[in-house]
Amino acid sequence: MALKKSFLGTYMFVVPAGFIMALGLLYPLVMAFQLSFFDWGMGTPWESRESMGVGWFVYMLSDKAVWESFWVTLRFGFWVVSIEMIIGTLLALLLEKPIRGASIFRTMFILPLMISPVVVGLIWRYLFDARAGMINYYLGVIGIKPVLWLASPEMALTSLIISDIWQWTPFIFIIVLAGLQALPSEVVEASRIDGANWWQSTLLVKLPMIKTVLLIALLMRIIDVYKVVEVVFILTFGGPGRSTELLALHIYKTAFTAQQLGYASAISILLLAIVTLLSILVLAFANPMKEQKE
Repeated sequence: MALKKSFLGTYMFVVPAGFIMALGLLYPLVMAFQLSFFDWGMGTPWESRESMGVGWFVYMLSDKAVWESFWVTLRFGFWVVSIEMIIGTLLALLLEKPIRGASIFRTMFILPLMISPVVVGLIWRYLFDARAGMINYYLGVIGIKPVLWLASPEMALTSLIISDIWQWTPFIFIIVLAGLQALPSEVVEASRIDGANWWQSTLLVKLPMIKTVLLIALLMRIIDVYKVVEVVFILTFGGPGRSTELLALHIYKTAFTAQQLGYASAISILLLAIVTLLSILVLAFANPMKEQKE
C-alpha cells in the first residue's frame, strides 16, 4: 500500500510538468502544420486566409531556393559537426589528466559557449571585415594579401563554419571530458599493464567505452546545426547570393520578409522531417538508450 501511494505521489508531481512540456512542444507544431495548408500574412485577420491544400508542399518540391538552402545546410552541417567532434574529443583527451593549469585552459575553452549567438555574429563580422578586421591585419603582418572573407560565396561559407566551430567545439569538449572522467580507472590501467600505449589505450579502450556519450553529442549537434539563424543573420544574412542561406534562415526570410507564413510553415515541416530522419539514422547505427538497457 505504501508503495502504491509513493507511486501515485510521484506521478502527481510528474504529470503536470509533463503536460506543460508537451503543450509547449506540441501546440506550436500542430499550429505550424495547420498553417502550412493556408496562405496567410502576418498582420492580416485570420479569417482572410486562403486555403492552399497541399499546394505549398507541391510548390516547395520545385522551389530552387529551398533546395539551394538545403544543400548549403548539408555542407555547413557536415563540416562543422565533423571538425567540432574531432577537435572537441582531442581537447578532452589532452586535458583529461589533472595537469598544471588545466582548470585555466578548461575555462578558456568554455567561454565561447557562454556568449550569445548574436554577439558571436558581431564579433566575427568585425574580425572578418575586409578593411579593418583583425584577421586581415595579422595576415598583412606576415605578408599575405587581405582576404575578402564575406564577399565571395566560398569564403563566406568558410567564415560561417569557422565561427560555428569556435563557438560550439567547447560543447563537445565538455560532454566528452565528462564521459572520459567517468570511466573506471581499473580498465584503463589494465590496458596499460598489458602493454598498450597512449594511442592504443585511447582508440581501443577509452573511445569505445564512451561511444554512447559521443553519439549523444553527435546527435545534439546535428539537431542544433539545422536551427542556426542568429550568427548567419548577423554575419552574412545568407549572402552573397544564397551561398550561406541556411534552411532555417530561409524559413525566417520567407515568414517575416516575404510575409508568407503558410509557406514558411510548410518548409518548417520539411526541416523537421530532415532532422527526424537524420536522428533516426544516427540512432539506428547505435542506440545509446538500448545499450544502457542491455
